[in-house]
Amino acid sequence: MAKPNPLRQFALKANKYPSFISRRLMTAMFRHTVKLAGTAKLDILASDLTSVTFQIKNRKRIQNHIGSVHAAAMGLLAESATGFIVGVNLPGDKLPLIKYMNLKYVKRAEGDMKAEAMLTAEQIALMQTEEKGEVLVQVKVTDANHIEPVICEMCWAWVPKKK
Repeated sequence: MAKPNPLRQFALKANKYPSFISRRLMTAMFRHTVKLAGTAKLDILASDLTSVTFQIKNRKRIQNHIGSVHAAAMGLLAESATGFIVGVNLPGDKLPLIKYMNLKYVKRAEGDMKAEAMLTAEQIALMQTEEKGEVLVQVKVTDANHIEPVICEMCWAWVPKKK
């Protein structure tokens, strides 16, 4: 039997609260764990543990020279969303690792950004049963106009945690 995953257990408990409390709890936990996410003030808007929606507001501190969300912050947003969804679906004795990410910037972003990441039932089953492996996590990053200014490909791997 797989070792319990503390991140998943926390997210399951948080989801028992009303959504405005649940999102604050998960955001606080994620920002505490991933320090750069705290610095950039990423927010978790919702998660059903097979998908998650993250948001980053277009604040001065994360803007580029043309006043939109910096390219690196968009990468952080996509990586965080995909990493969270992989992290909550791995057994507790596995370690998630980003294997590669490809970002293709195709349009200028405007306003706040959202990233929606999801896993299929087959991907989750693979993560639960295989000792090591990798998955290509689907993620869509959109701006305030619901345009996809960056096309992302995120590959996550997992390995056993060292004792």
